[in-house]
Amino acid sequence: MRHFIKYTVAALAAFSMIVSPLPSPASGREKPKSKKELARENARMREVMDSLLSVIENSRSRVRYQVFEQENDGEPASRELSPEEYTIDITDSLLGIWYMHGKIQDVDPPCHNLDSVIFHSNVSDKEYLRRLADMNSYITLPFNETVRNYIILYSEKMPTKMASMLSLSQYYFPIFEEILDRYGLPKELKYMAVIESAFNPVAVSRAGAKGMWQFMYNTARMYGLTINSFVDERLDPVKSADAAARYMRDAYRIFGDWNLAISSYNCGSGNVSKAMRRSGSREFWPVYDYLPRETRGYVPAFVGAMYAFTYYKEHGLKPDSLSMPVQVDTFHIRRMLHFNQVSALTGVPVEMLKNLNPQYVHDIIPGTSKEEYVLRLPYQYTAKFIENEDSVYAYNAKEYFSPATLQNIAVSGSASSQRIAYKVKSGDYLGKIASRHHVTVKQLMEWNHLRNSNLRVGQVLYIYGKFNGPVASSKSSSGSASSASSPSSKGSASSAGTASSNGTSSDSPKENDKSGNTTPPPADTAAEGSYTVYVVKSGDSLYKISQAYPGISAEDIMKFNGIGTDIRPGMKLKIPKK
Repeated sequence: MRHFIKYTVAALAAFSMIVSPLPSPASGREKPKSKKELARENARMREVMDSLLSVIENSRSRVRYQVFEQENDGEPASRELSPEEYTIDITDSLLGIWYMHGKIQDVDPPCHNLDSVIFHSNVSDKEYLRRLADMNSYITLPFNETVRNYIILYSEKMPTKMASMLSLSQYYFPIFEEILDRYGLPKELKYMAVIESAFNPVAVSRAGAKGMWQFMYNTARMYGLTINSFVDERLDPVKSADAAARYMRDAYRIFGDWNLAISSYNCGSGNVSKAMRRSGSREFWPVYDYLPRETRGYVPAFVGAMYAFTYYKEHGLKPDSLSMPVQVDTFHIRRMLHFNQVSALTGVPVEMLKNLNPQYVHDIIPGTSKEEYVLRLPYQYTAKFIENEDSVYAYNAKEYFSPATLQNIAVSGSASSQRIAYKVKSGDYLGKIASRHHVTVKQLMEWNHLRNSNLRVGQVLYIYGKFNGPVASSKSSSGSASSASSPSSKGSASSAGTASSNGTSSDSPKENDKSGNTTPPPADTAAEGSYTVYVVKSGDSLYKISQAYPGISAEDIMKFNGIGTDIRPGMKLKIPKK
């Protein structure tokens, strides 16, 4: 904490030095300033405040990282990293790791970047290369300094968290392997859940991505996951893994390279396509430097996690005791059912029910005669549930499912379940933010009670789905929704669904559909002259076709035509004009 105080005091001293030369408005001898002078002074003050906030945040990060070191290495919290281990550039990255591995419920995906730090190990590069080769992975496993850093990070720098993840993997990996096998995908893709959430099924990033596989709202809906006031299947490890497998199948069909497909899961296929065009290559490492900064560490982290899970014994790591049941039974529920009802008459702990069924956000399974939902129970409680099933449904039903209770859940879910908090970055403006999130400027202003379009760096904006804003702005939302669905609308998905200008695409599970519906209107509704017709030839792929049209990605073509990755000779595609 003393470091935080030291850096904060230094920042305040610097701030006072900058501010002190400014003339005092109380001086009667000063002539009034012009509007331009006042504007320049205002901009200067804002810049100083932004710098001050940055220094304070860096100081906080140093303190948090010391906690990270204590928890994972058992060293004193006061120990600071040596110059060889630490630079300011990795502060946010290390803090991201700290969040990712379970310190708090909200986690961010592993956007860390270890390019500027070098970890050391007693294992030689030659031995690392031999071990990677012996893994005989279907996915090519690259090795260089960056990959080595992530290997050391997972195998040596976080033993406590690795012990926990090794334990959880015994329960989740067989589930993921079965799903990946169903789609004919490499089983190595299961390690993506490690770098996404560290096997936390209820993980929530600051951007609003949820679940073990970190899906944003609209991407989840696009891949068939149910999200309503009672259920969020992004939190269901089985169904979200199935959706992630289908996303990776589609990504591989576009890029034909697993490392590029894995990268697209982080930043979107639009950004990967852009990086490929800039690099002139279709291989990962030549493309690496052209990827968004936060994506570059994604494949190296994947390799690092895969290595650590394979060779954990060689590094003295041991799994914790498995807290999940060895065997689970599945029941199909067609009536309203509360976890407390199940627990009271079968004895299964409510906490265990939540761990096995995290998708039910209010501990209620909203089964109906027309729609069924899954309940997972530890095997040893199966017989008791069957014997008492009728009594379970009847137990305190009037209390758990009173009209007032259900109404409160419905109201709270419709207004806030899709809200995200967006922190304004340098270079942001309302139009850019609205376009990226597929909403309108008017909606942003109403939701955040803005009187003008002025923004400041670090300001937090609340953004809702197009049709799920606060009640006060429902009239505006409904009116703008119709215009947003028009191909000519500036905020429409057809014009904003590609990569944003700050390098973050909106077509990955974690970045897509921050709010609203990203699916554009069918191509035949597009204005005449706004597209070019292309007839698919034998041997064509969406990526190959996109290469012939500068500024157009394979994802653009898919969205504009309302199709998936499958194309066939003779098919007519409409290529949007940029």
